[in-house]
Amino acid sequence: MTGEDDHVDRILAQWATERPELDVSPVGVIGRLHRIADRLRVELVALYERYGLGEGEFDVLATLRRSGEPYELAPGALAQRTMVTTGAVSKRLDRLEAAGLIRRRSSELDGRSRVVGLTEAGLAVIDEAFAAHMRNEARLLEGLDAAQRAQLADLLKTWMRALGG
Repeated sequence: MTGEDDHVDRILAQWATERPELDVSPVGVIGRLHRIADRLRVELVALYERYGLGEGEFDVLATLRRSGEPYELAPGALAQRTMVTTGAVSKRLDRLEAAGLIRRRSSELDGRSRVVGLTEAGLAVIDEAFAAHMRNEARLLEGLDAAQRAQLADLLKTWMRALGG
């Protein structure tokens, strides 16, 4: 093995010895993707925690922020845009409301419906946290040049479409 071999290369070599009749090359992609995802999650969550947020809370605040002024959405729209259940969104909203980062109010269009919006404090936190998040993601991609990043993004988009996502 060369100095460029990694943990996944060692796994591939072991399977090539133990099960030479099988094409184990998918492990080269899927195995590395899992390892990268695990590493990224650790790095991202550490940044969110500096702002007193978990992954879910960051997601809710970012979704409200990118929705544009007045930074409000119905809980169902939040669930759809964050791809979690309304129950999971409700728990996140409880924590964010307790922290003073969001407010819930009755909809002006339908008094039975609720609307969730960023407070001034919530807007300030997500603006600062998101800027730091972008710097962090750029740092995490430093090993790839711009062309490689674009190529990887295109490959991942193609793969996601093929998987039905």
